[in-house]
Amino acid sequence: MVVSLACVACLCLVVVVSGDPCLIISEINADNPRLDTTEFVELYHTSGQRASLDGYTLVFYNGNGNIAYKVLDLKGHSTNDRGFFLVGSVDMMPKPAILLPPNTVQNGPDAVVLYHTSAARYSEKMNVTAFGLVDAVVYMTRRTGGAEFLAETLTPGEPAFVEDEAALEGDESIERCLLSEDRWGFQVSSPSPSQRNNCTPPAAPASIPVITELKLGGGQVDGFVELTEAPAAGPLVLVVLDGRTDRVSVSVDVNVDAFRNGLISVNIEKNYMKGDESGAVAIYSGRASVFPVGSPLSQIQPLDAFVFAGPGNKPSANLTETLIPGREPYQLSNSLLKEGGFYLSRCGVATWARDPGVFWEASQTPAQPNQCPWPKICPHSIVIPGGTDSPPHLPPWGNSDFLINELNTDTPGAAEDGEYIELWHPSGRRVSLQGIWILLFSAHNNKPYKEISLSGPYFTTSKGYFLLGSDRLVPAPSLRLPPNTIQNGPDAVALYRSPYGPPSATQRGIPTKGLLDAVVYRQRGSDKEAQELSKALTPGQLPLLEDPEVLPGDEALSRCRGLYPYDLSAFSVAPPTPLRENSCPRPPPAPEGVVISEVASGHWTNHSQQRAFVELHGPPMTNLRGLVLSVFDQERSGTIIAFPLTGSINQDGFYIVGNVTGADQTFPDGSAVPVRGAIVLCYDLFSVCRAGTALTNSSLRDVLVFSENQQLLSSLSTTRGRQVIPAARSVEDGPVSLSRCSCCEVRSPSSWTSSSPTPHRTNICPSAAFSSHIDLCLRPLSSDWQEQSGDCNGLIQGRSAEVANYLEQKCHCGISALYLQGTNFSCVSGWLRVWGNIQALSDHQKALIIQTSHMNPSSAQGDVCSAPTTDRYTSTASALGLQIGLIVAGFLLLGLGAALFTYFYRKRRPLDYYTMELSEHAEGLSDL
Repeated sequence: MVVSLACVACLCLVVVVSGDPCLIISEINADNPRLDTTEFVELYHTSGQRASLDGYTLVFYNGNGNIAYKVLDLKGHSTNDRGFFLVGSVDMMPKPAILLPPNTVQNGPDAVVLYHTSAARYSEKMNVTAFGLVDAVVYMTRRTGGAEFLAETLTPGEPAFVEDEAALEGDESIERCLLSEDRWGFQVSSPSPSQRNNCTPPAAPASIPVITELKLGGGQVDGFVELTEAPAAGPLVLVVLDGRTDRVSVSVDVNVDAFRNGLISVNIEKNYMKGDESGAVAIYSGRASVFPVGSPLSQIQPLDAFVFAGPGNKPSANLTETLIPGREPYQLSNSLLKEGGFYLSRCGVATWARDPGVFWEASQTPAQPNQCPWPKICPHSIVIPGGTDSPPHLPPWGNSDFLINELNTDTPGAAEDGEYIELWHPSGRRVSLQGIWILLFSAHNNKPYKEISLSGPYFTTSKGYFLLGSDRLVPAPSLRLPPNTIQNGPDAVALYRSPYGPPSATQRGIPTKGLLDAVVYRQRGSDKEAQELSKALTPGQLPLLEDPEVLPGDEALSRCRGLYPYDLSAFSVAPPTPLRENSCPRPPPAPEGVVISEVASGHWTNHSQQRAFVELHGPPMTNLRGLVLSVFDQERSGTIIAFPLTGSINQDGFYIVGNVTGADQTFPDGSAVPVRGAIVLCYDLFSVCRAGTALTNSSLRDVLVFSENQQLLSSLSTTRGRQVIPAARSVEDGPVSLSRCSCCEVRSPSSWTSSSPTPHRTNICPSAAFSSHIDLCLRPLSSDWQEQSGDCNGLIQGRSAEVANYLEQKCHCGISALYLQGTNFSCVSGWLRVWGNIQALSDHQKALIIQTSHMNPSSAQGDVCSAPTTDRYTSTASALGLQIGLIVAGFLLLGLGAALFTYFYRKRRPLDYYTMELSEHAEGLSDL
């Protein structure tokens, strides 16, 4: 049976080949169907023989609290004669050497760690540590998440493995398998306790044939190439190329009628595949006539290819890069070129094609599945007694690691003796640099010209700084470099966490695994020369220019705007400040008036047009510099995306982030808007918009929470009450989004509603054109409502969101508090009457609302809402109208009262005619 690779990207260990045999964690079964009675952890000694386990301890960690819940001292035990050792449940078969009660191994987020006890002593309830670590597997499920801290401590630079519970029917386990060459990974497969893991290469798609087996060398015996059947690929041709000339030696049409068990073997004349010289085998779509013997290497991309290098004889770079781009040819040695030849089988479980690294020497199995031996290499270095402690816990406000803080690559004068690289740890305290590497890359060949390990006695200062640079630099660097070591550009400086060796030893090309931060820089007129470095290390960004004309004297590239890795926009040209706070230009003012306008997740409906995006709205042409968009997922602890925004609001007032046509910025690879979570917009020059941060009003610009997770709500300091949740029924057979329908009230759920997506256009909001009349009598919707039944004021205030949620639970059509503006509320004996016109988005939603109002079950309590009441209140809009009416009536009454008072006053006091006469004379005199 062929088992698919569940999560190659979730590899948990950095790989360095060790020639000596070692003890590894080979397989874990943490979760059984129904009762957990067949859980186990399998250890394996790569010698494949009996080996003592004295000096080893197995520790089980709980990801909720990151403490040990089970510790097993392996003293006195040994592996069996085939190298396996089993710890497991009492009902396990074969019987484990150490028995565990049922349900002992927790399901995740958790970790299983193998330690060497000469380094330390381990006990239950201890905190997680990497001191004395030999091997570790950190795992979680898609449902739980939350293993980030365990991964940071035990497998730094690598995420936890995600066990897909739906990958197989029945039981499954996490098994260690070799991916390619010396790179290991984990996959979900059928349990195989005390047996070789089910590391079967993944099944090839029907449209792409792959090479599964071949024979090289062998004196008088012909070679052969075995490949899989691919009915959808059409006619196929097998081409053998000479590695010296890059020309075709043999081209053979593949007989598609000769496949047996989905495989076919094509014989090749012995002179063309001896293996003592370099060469290649490639599979193309087409006919042999297109690839005649003697013709040069075609630029057509092959469906699969295998390139080999004879002893002391390498194929050309053109042949390698054309047929197996980014990979290395299979290196043959004289010991392999024995009489009769040797056989290579596809055994690595890597899912990618055109990689000679997935082939191992193995027995021939014509027209049968390959029989792959267990690899003898180790996925880690041998533990050194005493070991090294894990890096200290990162600050609680983020998952940050070391960053490049300042870079001075070109100093005045020919001596170049003031160059330096300054690192900084965001904890701002003394931290070990164990496992940290700096690689200096040249853009001329895209390879490191110097690799510097910071493991050993190196620590940051008490403020988190670490300086390496020229030996004449002041202040003195902790690690001294010869003058003129750091090239002026176009080049790059890259920072890695790689505890088991240099990153370039385990990765071809420009290493990206374990990358913590990188700066690609250039000189004037050289911006295009660093394209490959930029693409790998700082994708989508132009190299920085350390411009010598900006400042008099010396200058440096200083981090001034944020603590996000690989973000070149965070750097400015500034005066050098080694081991001191950077001297940065005054930060720009925060953009005003920018709010979240619309949000959609690609998983809210199954509609083909459902796309993930976030739309911002603000004053046209507003520069977004300093704003950061963060996305939170309630199923995972912390931020899943946090990235600075670039560019400006367009002339129509919109800015789109996501996977839609015309987006201004796309989501980082592998991330998008979750089903339940939150979108946060904040002003972030100092990287405060991260998981676990207590966001302040000064940094937080807007929030949309589409979750009822209380921890998420409290951490984002949102308004009280229920948050808006997307409702697919608000639209008819189409995609759905959450749209802002109140322009100026930020961080309020009552401003939002479900609607059809309108990226780059005005949002669709409830309209009076689709209004309907409702008259509902609702019994108390919560216990605190019942307690307040005697106080109508306390009952009605703030109830619009709760009533909207009640209606939404009945309707599932997208009703929010926004729909109830202008609707009247009154209460009698704790019962709430809601009546008036309620708006809708469309005739479809209007019909759902009318249907729900007719199904109101709460009005059958003896017409309690029809009883007269002196305590009557209305919603905000109705209350405002009432207040205006009362004010007008008051003025009218005052005017009427004044008139009546004047009338009765004059009636009681007769007019004084003498006075009137004098007054008339006075008026006459005044006229003169």
